[in-house]
Amino acid sequence: MPPAPLETAELTLRPPRHRVSPRAVRYWTLRAAAGWLVLLGAELAWLLFGGGAQGPPLLALAITALLAGLHVSVMPRWRYRVHRWETTSHAVYTQSGWFDQERRIAPLSRIQTVDSERGPFEQLLGLANVTVTTASAAGPLRIDGLERATAEQLVDELTARTEATEGDAT
Repeated sequence: MPPAPLETAELTLRPPRHRVSPRAVRYWTLRAAAGWLVLLGAELAWLLFGGGAQGPPLLALAITALLAGLHVSVMPRWRYRVHRWETTSHAVYTQSGWFDQERRIAPLSRIQTVDSERGPFEQLLGLANVTVTTASAAGPLRIDGLERATAEQLVDELTARTEATEGDAT
């Protein structure tokens, strides 16, 4: 006797509907600026204590300052336009990145864990990240830059839906 056909919802890889919080732009700006400040500080020390305010140290500082300014002003807004998420009764959809963009879908039946995380900058801005771990070799799905209340609601919702979904999450 042939196996019974599986009932599956049509899952298509498509852009998710919801944007992350607009405060994510400030979060990504702060994180990028913090990284660049460390490098600029090291180059400034090299310039001041390394034997002169000309030549390679000055050129390196100028190039780094230019790249930092471009990165800090362009990347956060670009990421905000790209980052999206959505949940349906059958799956979680994510889209992330800025220069290298990724779109992922995870059926609820494949979800193993749902976690939320808030680092220092996220706590400062009232944001949180949600990680959905599946049995996929591609790794977990991450939704970064959500309002804290939205993240908590999403974790609760996904946990309840996952518990109610048939499947073994493998």
